Amino acid sequence: MAKEFSRSQRVAEQIRRELADLLQFEVKDPRASKVTLTEVEVTGDLAHAKIYFVTQEDASAAVTALGKAAGFLRSQLSRRLLLRSVPQLHFVYDESLDRGMRLSQLIDKARSSDNS
Repeated sequence: MAKEFSRSQRVAEQIRRELADLLQFEVKDPRASKVTLTEVEVTGDLAHAKIYFVTQEDASAAVTALGKAAGFLRSQLSRRLLLRSVPQLHFVYDESLDRGMRLSQLIDKARSSDNS
């Protein structure tokens, strides 16, 4: 019987849960604590993790704050996860929600122009 999820997917999900908890309760920087994690991608060798997030605030300020907090977050993850080495954390603003909202507005605009 084949496994449904690879190890990297399981580790990515665990990292997402732990980072969400750390950002909410442990990180003091308000720019970093006001983000929502959408997805975590971990490389096959578990050396790097790309963390996608969204925020209502300035995205570039959040990326800067998360970059500065990456060392602290990685050290806290090493205490919470049972891994030999914790991946390097790379934070990326997730633009898919913005694109979805823009497309929805365009569709609504097209529909309203068709009705009139």
